[in-house]
Amino acid sequence: MNQQCSKHPIAHDKKMSPMYTEIIGECLEMKEVFQTIEKVADTDSTVLITGESGTGKELTARAIHSNSSRRNNQMVVLNCGAIPSELLESELFGHEKGAFTGAHQPRIGRFEMADGGTIFLDEIGDMSPGLQVKLLRVLQEQCFERVGSVKTIHVDIRIISATNKDLRKAIQTGTFREDLYYRLNVIPINMPSLNKRKSDIPLLINHFLEKRQAHSNKNGNHKKMFSKRAMETLINYQWPGNIRELENLIERLSILVDSHTIRYQDLPEKIKEKSAIRNTIPESIMERNWPGFNQAVDQFQKNLILQALNQTNWIKAKAATLLKMNRTTLVEKIKKMDLESFENHREREFTPSDQFYRPGEFNISHLLRTEKPTISITK
Repeated sequence: MNQQCSKHPIAHDKKMSPMYTEIIGECLEMKEVFQTIEKVADTDSTVLITGESGTGKELTARAIHSNSSRRNNQMVVLNCGAIPSELLESELFGHEKGAFTGAHQPRIGRFEMADGGTIFLDEIGDMSPGLQVKLLRVLQEQCFERVGSVKTIHVDIRIISATNKDLRKAIQTGTFREDLYYRLNVIPINMPSLNKRKSDIPLLINHFLEKRQAHSNKNGNHKKMFSKRAMETLINYQWPGNIRELENLIERLSILVDSHTIRYQDLPEKIKEKSAIRNTIPESIMERNWPGFNQAVDQFQKNLILQALNQTNWIKAKAATLLKMNRTTLVEKIKKMDLESFENHREREFTPSDQFYRPGEFNISHLLRTEKPTISITK
C-alpha cells in the first residue's frame, strides 16, 4: 500500500484547529485515533487516553479540546504524578485562607480555572485513593468544596485523563477505584508506541526537521537530509522513549551535524548497536512463510557480512578481522553472494519530503513486520 508523506487529512480542514496538525501519522492505529478524536471532540464525554510515555497523550487531549465547542475557554493541564499527594487536593479544589499552615490567602483550584473549558489530568493512575473519591464526585455532580470551606462550587467542565499505567491491574491491587475507572473510561483512546508504527517514522522525522528549520536563526539554513542507511537504522531502532525520544534526537542531530546530510556514523552508538542487533535476524524468518533452513542460513550470513562491511566502511581486511575469517574467504563470499552492488548504494541520500523522492529510491516495506508493505516512499 503506497502512502504519501503528509499529515492527517484533517489538518487541511479550515474548520479544525492548527493544533491538530501537530499529530502526525498514517498507520492504521493512528487513523483509528484520528477517527475517534473527530467523533468525540464536540461532545462532553470523558476521555481516558492510555499509552506509553512519549506517545503524544497530551497532544491528543489538546486536539480534542481545540476542536470542541469549549475551544474558546481554557484547557487546564495538571500532572497528578508531579505534585505530592498532600498538595494535590489544594491544587485541584483550591483552598480558603487559614485552611492549613501557609494558606495566607484564598486560592482557586484547577477545576475552577477550567470552568467552561476542559481539564486534563495527566498520570491519573498516581492519584491517591482519598482524592479519587473526591474526583468521582466532581465527575458525577460537577461540584466540590475548596479545602477549608463548606460552600459548594458548581462548575461546567469536561475531564480528559491520561495514564501510562494499566489501571485494570491497579484495580486488582486496590490502588485505583473501579467505579472511578468506569467514569473516566467512557471514551478510551490508546496511543500506539512508536515501535508499532514504523511506517510513520519518516513522516515524523520530516515534521521535526521542518520545525527545526522554522525555528532556526541561521541565515540560509536548509533542511537536513538522511542517508538511506541512517534512515533504515532509525526505522529498525525500538524507540523506548517513543516520539519524544525521536524528536530530541532530531534536534540534537540538526544542531551537532555540520553536513547537510546526516549519515549512519552521525547516529548515537546506542541506536546503531541496538538497531544492528535487531537487523541481524532476517525479517523473513519472522514472517509466516518461513524459508528453508539453508535459505535462512544464507540470508543470515549475507546480513552478517554486510553489517561487518558497513561497520568498517567496506575495508575488507578489517571486515574479515571482525568476522574472524581470512580476507580471501570474505572476498569469495562477497562475489558469490553478489554483494558488490551494496557498496555503491550504502549511503544514498534520503530526505523525507515528496519533492526530493526518486521513484523506487526508498522502500521500507522490507523493514516492517507486516504482511503487506505499510509504506512505500515514491514520487
